[in-house]
Order: sequence, then C-alpha cells, then structure tokens
Amino acid sequence: MWEGTPFEFNRIILVRLIAMVALLAVFVVGARRAALVPGRFQNVLEMGLDFVRNSIVYETLGEKLGKKYVGIITTIFFAIFFFNITGVVPFLNIAGTSVIGMPLVFAAWVFVLYLGAAIKKLGLGTFLKTSLFPPGVPKVMYILLTPIEFLQVFFLRPATLTIRLLANMIAGHLLLALCYSATSYLLFEASGGLKPLGVLTFAGGAMFFGLEVFVAALQAYVFAILTAVYLQMVLEPEH
Repeated sequence: MWEGTPFEFNRIILVRLIAMVALLAVFVVGARRAALVPGRFQNVLEMGLDFVRNSIVYETLGEKLGKKYVGIITTIFFAIFFFNITGVVPFLNIAGTSVIGMPLVFAAWVFVLYLGAAIKKLGLGTFLKTSLFPPGVPKVMYILLTPIEFLQVFFLRPATLTIRLLANMIAGHLLLALCYSATSYLLFEASGGLKPLGVLTFAGGAMFFGLEVFVAALQAYVFAILTAVYLQMVLEPEH
C-alpha cells in the first residue's frame, strides 16, 4: 500500500510488525503468568533472560556496570532474534532483518548508545582524545593511526554490525529459496530421470532450515555481545 511514498506498507513491514507483536505477546503473557514455581513456558523465558544477563552482559561489563545496560541489551537480543526467526516461519518466509533498514536501525541504536555513554562519562574532548590518539604511541604515528581510529569508531563499528546481520539473513533466505524452488521444479516439472534429485534438494532445504534457526539465534547473540563489548571499550578502556 502507498507505494512510492515514505509510508509504503509492504510485505517486509508486515513481517516486522508480526514479529514485534509476537515478541510483546510472549513477554506480556510470561510476565502476567509469572509464578513462584515456574512452568515450562516461564522456565524457557527465564533461561533466555538469565543467559543474556549473565553470559553476555555481566560477563562482558561486570555486574556493577552491567546492571545499567542489561535491560537495553536484552531488548536488542530478543528483538533481533524475533526479527531473524521469521525467515523460517511458514507463510512469512523472510527475516525482518534481511532488508538493510532494520539492521541499520539496530546498528545506529548501538552507535548512539555507546557514543552517548562515553561522552557522558568522559566528556566529548576526553573521549575524542582517548579514542583518536591512543596513549603510549610515538606522536608521528598519529598521522597514520588517528584517521584509522576515526573510521573505526564512527564508521566501521556501525557498518560491520549492519553488514554482518544483513548478510547472514540474506544468505540464509537465498539458500532456503534455492533449495525449495529446486525441489518444486524437480518433483513437479522436471522429466522423470531428474525427479529423484528433488529428494536431495528437499533434504538440503531441511538441513539449511535447521541451520537458519541456529544462525537466527547466533546473530542475535553476536549483535548483543558486540554491543556489550563496545560499551566496555569506551567505558572501561583500561581493561
């Protein structure tokens, strides 16, 4: 709808809205049904929350600093996972992060987060000095190092976050589409001698289906842990 306007509503936007509603529904239901003796559903949610808190945030930032950022990094992890997993959901069949807009939004969110945290703690001048002019380096080396550090801090970090997530989701989508398109052709349109090959392409699709579920979770983990690492780099550079 509204094609060609800033308000265009297409399939990928619909998929993202479905993922967002599903994410909110899971955690709202989980919070409302929370009990002292958890059931299976609550156990799964608590395991996921504990994993992000302990294995990503506290492991990287420490408990004291991690408590400040555990909420936002947990949100990033689960939001990316839900947007990723739509790539293997029947009738959706495309990851919400397989078009550059959503990975770019997440990367910009992380960039603003760690940049704002660093400026708040160190001040703009001190942050630029420590980031662009590493201590203990001969001054003449700053001619080479400073432009590299500038690109790394202000461009490469958000760019690599965006490209890594986008490329993995596109690759998974293309592999699944290729396998199942080939299966459909070989089983229903190809000549008799080629039909058995459809079994192989279907098996390949099933294998890539499982791999794509794993990649959806892995990329959410990688994005979340890099967020924590970038925060640690600017807030506790001595470590």
